[in-house]
Amino acid sequence: MAKKWRIGDIAAQSGVRTSAIRYYEAQGLLPEATRQAGRRIYDSDVKVLQRLALIELAKDAGFTISEIKHLLHGFSQEAPASQRWRELAKVKAEEIDQRIEQARRMKAVLEVVAKCECPTLDDCARLISSS
Repeated sequence: MAKKWRIGDIAAQSGVRTSAIRYYEAQGLLPEATRQAGRRIYDSDVKVLQRLALIELAKDAGFTISEIKHLLHGFSQEAPASQRWRELAKVKAEEIDQRIEQARRMKAVLEVVAKCECPTLDDCARLISSS
């Protein structure tokens, strides 16, 4: 008989909080667990640990829950993992490039304001509006 794991066992094995596991299940990222007396029970042969590792990898790459859901369910079942990753990674990389450019602009502004010698914020506002 296969060993049954409770959600706490899955959390301990995966390093993912039980609240996150419940959330991922509610969002459709994990298959729904069977219930015994209202508690989530997982068969030891269920690939929930692998799926959690995949979700964490995607999160580390900056993917949102919606994007991870698209990775898992937004392609035909025949689409290989490589195609899924490639398509989503291209879009995410472009997004990250835009964020990097925005961060560079923000840093440039911070470097300018760090040299500010205005006695009041109103003086800064006058200087900015006259530029």
